Amino acid sequence: MRNSEERAEGAGPFITRLTWRLEEGGTAVWESRAARKRGTLAVRPEGATETGARRAGAAALDRLRRLNGVAALSFTIGGSLFALGAALAQWSSGPATSATIYFAGGVFFTLGGYVSLVQAINAPRRESTAGSLATHRFRWWSYEPGRIDWLSTFVLFAGTLVFGVNLLDSFLQGLTSQQLNRLVWAPDMIGCLLFLISGHLAIAEICHGRPCIHRRSLGWWIVAVNQLGSALFMVSAVAAFTRPETGSEISVGVANWGTLTGALCFAVAGVLQAFERP
Repeated sequence: MRNSEERAEGAGPFITRLTWRLEEGGTAVWESRAARKRGTLAVRPEGATETGARRAGAAALDRLRRLNGVAALSFTIGGSLFALGAALAQWSSGPATSATIYFAGGVFFTLGGYVSLVQAINAPRRESTAGSLATHRFRWWSYEPGRIDWLSTFVLFAGTLVFGVNLLDSFLQGLTSQQLNRLVWAPDMIGCLLFLISGHLAIAEICHGRPCIHRRSLGWWIVAVNQLGSALFMVSAVAAFTRPETGSEISVGVANWGTLTGALCFAVAGVLQAFERP
């Protein structure tokens, strides 16, 4: 007798959780984020009150651990640099200094986004007939929009690249209001929107398509804090729009404080992510 798939759950077309009835009795539960971040699926033997885990191979776990460490450190440093840049901008530092710090932070954000995507690409895959995890050869790139974890991290990475355009253009001098809005503000808005979409997908992944609050779940807290940071970045971007008639931003203070608090959210989430590992 083979193990049978008992229930599939998810968000829209995406499957985020599968439950199997095991041949030897009990159940095994695969969850997208747990497999991707911790390399595990949950197993409960027949009649047991506690849930154990089946893990991917040692090589796969070591790879996931290293990728997670790089991503966590990158977001922590990137968020800290963005917060520093916003603080200096708020307290009358030269624009060139803030722009340089922002750009350095953007490099770390992009690195963190790409490594998160690589981690999703190389996550242990579910084996529907065995209730176990399988590891495939390491890849630096793939195209798998049918997986919610891949799509969420890909959109996040794309957002960091768009932010890079915004950060590079911020070094330009002597721009008109229209040029500022087209070259600096528009990429900022697009990047913030992509961050929000990525966060929404991450919430759908961990909540399996339903609104949820999991206070005891480290993964849920990471996703929630990141999404709060994305929302604050969006507030900052809206406030940074340059009025053509006056040549001034809607609110410099709101833009700086939104960036500072949003960046701190990403830095805190980066620290938390360091503990969500195999």
